[in-house]
Amino acid sequence: MNATIFGPEGLKITDWERGFFREVQPLGFILFARNIDNPDQLRRLTHSLREAVQRDAMILIDQEGGRVQRMRSPHWREYLPALDQMARATDPLRAHWVRNRLIAVELHDVGIDANCAPLADIAEEATHPVLKNRLYGYDVQTVVEACRVCADAHLAGGVLPVLKHIPGYGRAAVDSHKDLPRVDAPRPELDAWDFAPFAALSDLPMGMTAHIVFSDIDPANPATTSAKMMEVIRKGIGFDGLLMTDDLSMEALSGTVAQRAAASIAAGCDIILHCNGKADEMAAVAQASGVMTDAAITRANRALALRKTPANIDIGALEAELGRHLG
Repeated sequence: MNATIFGPEGLKITDWERGFFREVQPLGFILFARNIDNPDQLRRLTHSLREAVQRDAMILIDQEGGRVQRMRSPHWREYLPALDQMARATDPLRAHWVRNRLIAVELHDVGIDANCAPLADIAEEATHPVLKNRLYGYDVQTVVEACRVCADAHLAGGVLPVLKHIPGYGRAAVDSHKDLPRVDAPRPELDAWDFAPFAALSDLPMGMTAHIVFSDIDPANPATTSAKMMEVIRKGIGFDGLLMTDDLSMEALSGTVAQRAAASIAAGCDIILHCNGKADEMAAVAQASGVMTDAAITRANRALALRKTPANIDIGALEAELGRHLG
């Protein structure tokens, strides 16, 4: 398999995409609002993506709830931003579990079996608004507990969680979609605070890197393309799950998409995430990324083995419970 996850261009796959995906064999796919209209259409799309590669490929989405959710009303529930819900709920952790269990129901129903959540970044006063209200708390313990119930709720619903943004994006005061954040805190402070939630959650099956420079460790390269930061993630933090990049199209990274992909793989990322659906870029990224390493295949198989058919639940009761928690 190719060491990539690609986002298709539209509401259904094109003939070119069908042939390209069959030939290249990316590990999986990721969907965005441009790919989503209604439940029946979405089921057809997820089926056709798997049909193209002729296997039960993983299909991801960013469905955090709140500002970042690709599936929206009128067909799917709308949720508060996570930080707002944590502050408002009478039992924050139980409400967080219920919310994410309902999200997992919605995803599984349309053939999506991985979600880019939980977020283990710690909210700070200076955290950029693009991220802040998506987070779960202002301290290590709160964040770890909320991430754990989020991951557990997804796994119970047959959906694989993707821990992000490793090794920590909370201090970033700029938006990595547009610029490269830099953090100048010393390594001991990072270990005790920013990296600590990820170390506590290092058993989760998949993770996503942060496009951010930690100048005390590697002043030249963001974590995604830094071999030094990969060593921190693998050995210091102890994360041995499948590690994918954040979207390669984000402007925090420099060079062509092919150069970005090659640098990320060389640094130690397992999988390249390319999201914008542009055919020429996908072709370049596939060539630069190459096939998955043996270690990446082992990690991917370990993660995929956690997919399961969820037990039946009383959705109405969970909806009512979430409403009670939120007053």
